[in-house]
Amino acid sequence: MTHYQRSLEAARAALDALLPLEAPLGRAADAVIAALLSGRKLLLCGNGGSSSDAAHIAAEFVCRFSGDRRPYPALALGVDGGLLTAIGNDYEFGDVFSRQVRAFGQAGDVLIAISSSGKSRNVLAAVEEARRRGMVSIALLGRDGGFTRGAAEIELIVPGESTARIQEAQKFLLHLLCELAEEKLPRE
Repeated sequence: MTHYQRSLEAARAALDALLPLEAPLGRAADAVIAALLSGRKLLLCGNGGSSSDAAHIAAEFVCRFSGDRRPYPALALGVDGGLLTAIGNDYEFGDVFSRQVRAFGQAGDVLIAISSSGKSRNVLAAVEEARRRGMVSIALLGRDGGFTRGAAEIELIVPGESTARIQEAQKFLLHLLCELAEEKLPRE
């Protein structure tokens, strides 16, 4: 079997492992829809590739995913380099997301926190701050969920050992979340 074939099989296995996540993904979509319909917003965070995924999904809500519709408020917390470095310098890097959740998050908002390992202390701190603020928290985690498992109200844990395959499966879940939300959100 070639490397290409092994990678394709691993990607299929990662997607097959998502079958048990249909119900929690439905709850996540319901939470996002309810928040946006009541004038609340989405905050998204993650490190590295997960930060890029957070920015991507925020853009899907503000712009559009598949159909023309009104914009919905979504903020990716990892995109402002000045803010990240200020918080990291003046406080610590573990506070880069929780401090922004404290600044921008309000009761009824939704936090979507992404970590392919489940072991990102700054992501866990954001989830904990969201809980204190009365926000709904959705965690997309990998492997066994790491020490973040159990912290969020809704968890989507992608099992596996390959970070790349976990991230690909998380991207699938995030795209499906956009699809489910767009089905029920008003166009205008």
